[in-house]
Amino acid sequence: MILRSTFKTLGALLVTSLIASAPALAEKTYTLKMAETWGPNYPILGETSRSMAAMAEKMSAGRLKITVDSSNKHKAPFGIFDMVKAGQYDMGHTASYYYKGKIPNAMFFTTVPFGMIASEQYAWFYYGDGMDLMQKVYQPHGLLSFPGGNTGNQMGGWFRKEINSLEDLKGIKMRTPGFAGEVMSELGVSVTNIPPGELYTALERGTIDALEWVGPALDLAMGFHQIAKYYYSGWQEPAAELQFLINEKVWSDLPEDLQEILRVAMRTAAYDMYAQSMHVSGQNWSKMKEDYPNVSAKTFPPEVIDALRDATDKLLAEAAAKDPLAKEIITSQAEYLKSIRKWTNISDKAYLDTVSVIEE
Repeated sequence: MILRSTFKTLGALLVTSLIASAPALAEKTYTLKMAETWGPNYPILGETSRSMAAMAEKMSAGRLKITVDSSNKHKAPFGIFDMVKAGQYDMGHTASYYYKGKIPNAMFFTTVPFGMIASEQYAWFYYGDGMDLMQKVYQPHGLLSFPGGNTGNQMGGWFRKEINSLEDLKGIKMRTPGFAGEVMSELGVSVTNIPPGELYTALERGTIDALEWVGPALDLAMGFHQIAKYYYSGWQEPAAELQFLINEKVWSDLPEDLQEILRVAMRTAAYDMYAQSMHVSGQNWSKMKEDYPNVSAKTFPPEVIDALRDATDKLLAEAAAKDPLAKEIITSQAEYLKSIRKWTNISDKAYLDTVSVIEE
């Protein structure tokens, strides 16, 4: 609560100053329509879009209003990119890697297997090259993209059967999106992407044998543990960042003070989602262990992890060789990770390793 209050107070002070310097703009109201990938009242992800809209309206003293349409209304959970590009919606809340089929370089701005954790990725976005590179990808489509909330490190997925070897992965049908899906395909997995609202039914009916969604924060309510008892730790999404997409013309038509209000609201809501995800994951993991003792928390065998890493490196090299912009993004992320991970290792990792030894 202190975190949320602090961000909101800082935002309110900033906006008060902006409004005071532009009294001539105070009477005009701007209303934007936003489409989200998530269903109505979806926890955490859907709360983030509505929290951002509420902050923007409050900080602008009602001059900037944002209405949110869930996937049940617009009927296109993976169509946000197209709808915002076409001007059907002014904004969207979604995940960049859903659109790798249209713009392959988009997937790098959600997460990369074996890549940066959330704190490192936020540093890359805001103080490294991340934001500039993301705009290079989206501006040719008349769009602007902003970080839209991070789930933190995601779990590797729910599996009906235990994975003891590479052979166990071959031929299984699995829902996993983005770059991770391409990596899994390299190992013989039959990969598909299914909208969130259809995941439980697909797993229950055997349309898929395994799926990766998020982690305890969102997985518990989805009920996957009732069908698949093997729950694997992650490798594929060490920091899954959502995005706010905005039509560039809509953005340009906003007064500068409202642009800044919107920027502050998006950044605050995004980081608040990261904090909320961490909080709820901790709560739900404890509940899952207590109420569903048949759930088996697992890690993939070393030979599987090695194969996943090799496939990741191979696909990254291929992407870099095909596209100069992909190479620029991949190089930027790799160099930033190499630099920042030195600090992560001697700070957070060293601390956790020390505490783990003491607790044991």
